[in-house]
Amino acid sequence: MPVEECRQLLSLYGDRHRASADVKAIATAKLGDIERKIRELTGLKEMLRQLVDSCNGDQRPDCPIIDGLSGRHDLY
Repeated sequence: MPVEECRQLLSLYGDRHRASADVKAIATAKLGDIERKIRELTGLKEMLRQLVDSCNGDQRPDCPIIDGLSGRHDLY
């Protein structure tokens, strides 16, 4: 979590009049952010796995990894 988000939660720790709903709302939003990042990284991982699997890794200059990352090679 970024420092500012930690500060926000810690400020609620010191507030004895806080509602647990406020803490839960912040944590729920953070959970949504984390889940979105996991989906994005999983998609990136799968794309890179396909590119790596399609590359011969030999001495030729043509490279499906470079082509795929540049958008010149469609894997799907």
